Amino acid sequence: MHMPKALRSDRLRQYVRAGHVVLELHGEIDISAVLWIGPILDEVTAQPGIHLVIDLSPVRFIDCTGMELLCRANRRVLERRGSWRLVCPHPFVLRLMRLAGLTGRLQPMPTLTEALALQE
Repeated sequence: MHMPKALRSDRLRQYVRAGHVVLELHGEIDISAVLWIGPILDEVTAQPGIHLVIDLSPVRFIDCTGMELLCRANRRVLERRGSWRLVCPHPFVLRLMRLAGLTGRLQPMPTLTEALALQE
């Protein structure tokens, strides 16, 4: 499996840990962030069999375009027989996911350690 190179910006940090590609999103995930992050996420999720963790720990806010981005990433990973983990400890973001009916699909976990510890 091709592992992407490490990437860091003010909105996204990308690295590999325990065989998983971790995308750590930062700040507010709104339409302007999605326009920038979307193509990177599409490139990462195009890889067959990828083990992806999206870490929302540093995210303060997410809107409907951000939720749509997460759903798209989830679908692309699973279609390519990869594994998906989402880290989301922030109560406000979790509440929005619950209200949108996405917690069952996206299955947020409270910590990166817990997400990486799950067996495939």
